[in-house]
Amino acid sequence: MTFTIAYRAALAAGCCLMPLTLATPAFAGESEETSTDRLDVSRIVVTAQLAGASADRSAIARKQAGSSDTAELLTDLPGVSAATGGGFSSMPAIRGLSEQRLTVLVDGQAIDVACPNDMNSPLSYTDPQTVASVRVLTGVAPVSSGGDNIGGVIAVDSTPPQFAAGDGLLSTGEASTFYRSNGDGFGGALRLTVAGENVSATYTGSYTQSDQYHGGGDDGEVRSTEYAKTDHALALAVRSGASLFQLKGGYHYAPYEGFPNQYMDMVDNRSWFLNGSYRGGFDWGTLDLAASYREIRHAMNFLEDKLPGSMPMNTRVHSFDGSARLELPVTARDTLRLGGEYHHEWLDDYWPPVAGSAMMSPDTYVNVNGATRDRLGAYAEWQRRWSDRLSTTAGVRYDRVAMNTGDVQPYNPLDPIPSMGMDMDTGMGVGMGMGNPDAGAAAAFNAAAHKRTDGNWNGSFLLSWQAFDGAEIELGYAHKARSPNIYERYSWGTGAMSSQMIGWFGDGNGYIGNLDLKPERADTASLALALGGADRGWSLRIAPYYTHVSDYIDAAFVRVLPDMMGMPSPFVQLRFANQEAEFYGVDLSGAVDLARGANGNATRLTGKLSWQRGTNLADHGPLYRQMPLNGRLALEHRQGPVELSAALAWVSDKTRVDATRNEPATQGYALIDLGAAYTAGRVRFSVQAENLLDKAYALPLGGMSLGDYGATGELRVVPGRGRSINFGLSTSF
Repeated sequence: MTFTIAYRAALAAGCCLMPLTLATPAFAGESEETSTDRLDVSRIVVTAQLAGASADRSAIARKQAGSSDTAELLTDLPGVSAATGGGFSSMPAIRGLSEQRLTVLVDGQAIDVACPNDMNSPLSYTDPQTVASVRVLTGVAPVSSGGDNIGGVIAVDSTPPQFAAGDGLLSTGEASTFYRSNGDGFGGALRLTVAGENVSATYTGSYTQSDQYHGGGDDGEVRSTEYAKTDHALALAVRSGASLFQLKGGYHYAPYEGFPNQYMDMVDNRSWFLNGSYRGGFDWGTLDLAASYREIRHAMNFLEDKLPGSMPMNTRVHSFDGSARLELPVTARDTLRLGGEYHHEWLDDYWPPVAGSAMMSPDTYVNVNGATRDRLGAYAEWQRRWSDRLSTTAGVRYDRVAMNTGDVQPYNPLDPIPSMGMDMDTGMGVGMGMGNPDAGAAAAFNAAAHKRTDGNWNGSFLLSWQAFDGAEIELGYAHKARSPNIYERYSWGTGAMSSQMIGWFGDGNGYIGNLDLKPERADTASLALALGGADRGWSLRIAPYYTHVSDYIDAAFVRVLPDMMGMPSPFVQLRFANQEAEFYGVDLSGAVDLARGANGNATRLTGKLSWQRGTNLADHGPLYRQMPLNGRLALEHRQGPVELSAALAWVSDKTRVDATRNEPATQGYALIDLGAAYTAGRVRFSVQAENLLDKAYALPLGGMSLGDYGATGELRVVPGRGRSINFGLSTSF
């Protein structure tokens, strides 16, 4: 799984030196432009709002040496947390609402989950080394930002097309590499653009790999945390007057990724995609058209830590997106947005038999048989500037979600299975055979009607008022709806083993789907108050919120699962069920310039604090994976080519836990990070010390460390990373 040190050094050197050998004086000429002044080439995905945050390429580049996980980098933003997955597959949450309830867009397109454990989450197809910008909307999202969600918006975009300013040839790009001591992680990336005045081509590629990391203090090695992946994309763009055509294709390959809080690991994930878009500016307004297609081939089994044994699990997905959007400036103060969207998802999930296994043979276990999920949506949105200080945005949206699937089958249709052995559902050896509840569950599922259709109405209203210079208030209300995903509705296995293969919660429990689930319907009210501003040398933002969710898809208790000896285990079996929930809290963030000089020289203090509560109103208990009170304080100094930083991250005790899932409490902790960077011309070198004091701590949203549990028999929460010294080297040309 690992490369030699010599190979790593060669890769790092190659990534950094390649652009230096390609560069010529013409590439650095002053006459070339890096974006078009004829049309804003970045697609508008999220309307600028106070209840949100963004990061550009320079901000992301400063963090990429520390993580290959885009979702993890977002946790520096107030209101954003990340549930532990694999090394590049954390699942983001906004204000307590998990990834499945958010709109997550990559270059304006949604990516479907293709795994019963959500191992290939949408952001896993991105790499911090090549991300150009990230926009996160934590408050009320306008209906034009997407449907079939009840939470915020995360939009990740690659570099927009670049064109030469005139008849010359523009050649530009960026290369980077990194190394992390904890986990022996390394990687590199290259972006290369060649463009004329009206035609542009950009190649982007990246690679990242890591062995298993070590926890802080005496926590030792955290098993099932290794990973490797590579991404490649080629983007073409043509502009003509006020029109822009874009075509982008790419390939993603992850040969392995360990998951410390799952029974399975990812042993192969391949995906290719093709996106096309058109944007035209006319006298009457702007027209946006977009279409995309993606195929995913996903395979799970056991990596080295979870051997011996084998249990192949395969998933195939293909999806298609199409959208049209009109933006019409009706008057000097009024803008009307009209749009329509279509999204098709097809998913097949099957588990091949294992030779010699009485439990996992003789047939293929069909978990999901060619399920389809088709969403057709339309919206209308009106934005009005009542004055220079007051504006409103109001919209309504309707989404029709139609789902269906074929019949399923267990490994064996007999119950009991006529074989000596261990009954995994009682834990007892039996002479007459092994109990096989999946046989009856499959028959019951096949006898039921599978087709479901939901009609979901959504509405949003935003008011922005600049009370006076340096003070702005934003009020928002939204009613949003989300239909169940394929696994929530169509997972059917009731056996201990089959149900424990379902779930993206990292808790070791088993989950059963529910054909009768209703769509979630959420009402959200939010307020954001922004004071100060960059021109004043300080800023403060306070953003309270409240969300009530009817028919919230949670989990209802079914039974305690036995261990191999027939005794009660720490794990339970649950069924997805509609309940009722509420979320409320407040996000604070601020910054102050302690010193400011010429040419960007400054000393700056930034901070954030987030507090939230999520409660199941059916049993009045805490909801699962809710982040406790947490904050971050950072001091940054820049003087010429030198950058210095120090940060303190603090998380309080997690005592509000979900008793239904046996969620463990975790202790609070504080971590110190230090960083330094030096820029010489177009080359930047950075070094970071993360978790400087090598603090041992448990991740509040980490789940159970099942990789360690299988090897040691001791059950613990997934430990956080111990001290790591990270090096980064990048250049632009």
